Amino acid sequence: MNATLNELFEGVVNGQNEIVQQKVHEALRSGVDPVVILNEGMIPAMAEVGRRFEEGEFFVPEMLVAARAMQCGLGLLKPHLQEGEVKSRGKVAIGTVKGDLHDIGKNLVAMMLEGSGFEIQDLGNDVPPEKFVEAARSGANIIAISALLSTTMINMKDVIEALDRADLPNTVKVIVGGAPLTEGYAKSIGADGYAPDASQAVSITKTLLA
Repeated sequence: MNATLNELFEGVVNGQNEIVQQKVHEALRSGVDPVVILNEGMIPAMAEVGRRFEEGEFFVPEMLVAARAMQCGLGLLKPHLQEGEVKSRGKVAIGTVKGDLHDIGKNLVAMMLEGSGFEIQDLGNDVPPEKFVEAARSGANIIAISALLSTTMINMKDVIEALDRADLPNTVKVIVGGAPLTEGYAKSIGADGYAPDASQAVSITKTLLA
C-alpha cells in the first residue's frame, strides 16, 4: 500500500472526514485507479474497524464516525467508478435484510455494481421479504441481500423462500453477503452466490448474468 493509501486507511479508521477527502483527491491526482483506492485503502479500513469492534477496542460511536468518513470518500470516488453511458448489464435489487439497519457494506456493493454497468435498485435497510419479491417481479435479474449481524442473517432464508413461492422466472438469481456469512451458509439457504466483499459481488453478478 502506498503512502497516500495508507494515510487514507488511517483516516477512515479514525473517522477523519477531511483527511479522507484530501487523500482521495491526492490518490486520484497521482493516477491511482479508483478501484485500487477503494479496494486497497477504504474497504480494508472498514474491515479493521469491524475487527476492532469485535475485539472490544471500538464501540458504536467509533464505528459511526468511521462509517461517515467512509461515506465522504465514497462520494468523491463514485463519479470516477462510473463507466459512463453504457448499456445496462442487468438490473440488481439490493437491500439489507429485515431487522438489520446496517448499510455500509450494502452501499459499497451497490456502488461497485453501478460502476461496472449494472442498473441498481437500492431497497435500503430492514427490508422485508415481500419487498425483495416485488423488486424481482419488477424486472430485477439479481436479488442481492446483505446482513452484518449473525442474529439477522437467518432472515435471508425467509427472503429466498418467499422468492421461491412467488414462482419467478429461473433467470432471477440471489446473491448474499455480509460479515457473518460463509459460503457454506449461503448454499444451505439456497442462494445462487456468496460474496465476501464488494469486488467479488461484482464478479459473481457478472458470472450469473453471463
